[in-house]
Amino acid sequence: MKPTHIEHIGIAVKDLKEAIPFFEKVYGLECYAVEEVVDQKVKTAFFKVGDTKIELLESTDPEGPIGKFIEKKGEGIHHMAFAVENLAEKLKFVEEQGVRLIDKAPRKGAEGLNIGFLHPKSTFGVLTELCEDPTK
Repeated sequence: MKPTHIEHIGIAVKDLKEAIPFFEKVYGLECYAVEEVVDQKVKTAFFKVGDTKIELLESTDPEGPIGKFIEKKGEGIHHMAFAVENLAEKLKFVEEQGVRLIDKAPRKGAEGLNIGFLHPKSTFGVLTELCEDPTK
């Protein structure tokens, strides 16, 4: 499969208005984008650290995936995302390797990326996202 790099690390937070200033003040990072992804019931905030991003995730609905995650596990690392080329092909490949998929086909995610999630029961407990930039 060979990802090109770690695209981002997703961190579930209860409140972006509290978390963004923390990342800016304590880590010296700059929030360059805040975006709502309606179909995923989440609002995101992005920071760059070299070639990798930190994505903060605030639930817009307690019944959404981030709301349920925070209720069950509290705030913290939610997922790790790898950048790949030919996402549909990569999803098919990992499924052929016996990896359980959450998304069998690419779907739209934040920042205009195409995304697909791998189930954490197949990835040593780590929810893993594969991302493809359709403009490249």
